[in-house]
Parts: sequence; structure tokens; C-alpha cells
Amino acid sequence: MKQFRIALFFIASLFTGLTSIGHAGGHLPDLVETAVKGGKFKTLVTAVEAAGLVETLKGKGPFTVFAPTDEAFAKIDSATLTDLLKPENKDKLAAILTYHVVAGKVMSSDIKGDMEAPTVNGKSLSIKLMGGKVMINDATVVVPDVNADNGVIHIIDLSLIHISEPTRPERIGGGGVLVEKKKGGGGGGGGGGG
Repeated sequence: MKQFRIALFFIASLFTGLTSIGHAGGHLPDLVETAVKGGKFKTLVTAVEAAGLVETLKGKGPFTVFAPTDEAFAKIDSATLTDLLKPENKDKLAAILTYHVVAGKVMSSDIKGDMEAPTVNGKSLSIKLMGGKVMINDATVVVPDVNADNGVIHIIDLSLIHISEPTRPERIGGGGVLVEKKKGGGGGGGGGGG
């Protein structure tokens, strides 16, 4: 449960839509506060609350959140969103939200070629540079590197909605969050989801 809470907090932070948020006394707001103040992440914040992840995302971190805006969520069928927000779908919603969160702080300058990043959900995201833009799966990072006290938010133009059976991460760790993809044939040994 703690891992789900941390992941949702990061997702809320990514929805801020701002490259910087005013901070008093040099102290940055946390990921959730950043998302709320951003004003473009009402759907994300609602989802984080419904999944019970607010306190987790206010935790120490650091986390990297790929935050879809309200416009990005508007591209998803409204019936699907309404269904996901129901209490009986809390685990499924948490799994989707944690797919938007990577343990550790990954800045856009850390992206080199084609890479993968394991999410808090347990599945990996594809991260690559295309035409000078950072792509997360099929989403484009429209505003990179929104710093928060406990991590960083990258604002994306699509939700990374990945509806499948929910997975519960065993732990959230830091360290080498990005792994370069090997070019050429065959599997890479690791196998990902678990």
C-alpha cells in the first residue's frame, strides 16, 4: 500500500503544468502541492485522491512523475474515467497511476537515445528522444523538469493509461532508474513486469 501511495503522489505532481511554482523562503512545494497549484491537473489530482495516494506522494521521494494534463485525460472515454474513479476500482486506478511514476529523480538532460525506466507499478516505460523531444511511450513531454521538493514532474500530452491486471510493487527503491535499450536482436534477458 505504501508503494501505491508514493506513486500516486508523483502522478499528482506531474499534473501541475508549471515549470516553476512560487515558493516561500526558497522551499519548493511537494509533488501534490505543485500539481494542485498548477491548475491543469484537476483530473489527475481527483484520481490520486480516489486511489488513496495523496500521503504517499507527499512522502520523501525523490520521484519522477509523468503527469498528463486535464486535456490529456479528456482524450480518454469519459465512461472509462468515471468507472476507474469508483471505489471498487481503487486497485486498478492505483496501478494505472503508479505506471506514471519512476522512483528517483530523472531530469530531461538524463535522457540519451532509447531507454527504459521501471515504474513503481512494476512495468517499464519506453523513453526516447525523437526530433529533439522526449517521448514517454506514445506521449510527448510538453513541459520538462518541473521541480518539486520531493522530485520532478514532466508534463505529458497523453495519459499512459495501461489497463491490465493491477500489479503491486514489492518495494520502491532508488538508484539506476534508466536502462539503455540494446539495439539489435533478441531479448534483453531481464523480462520486465513481474
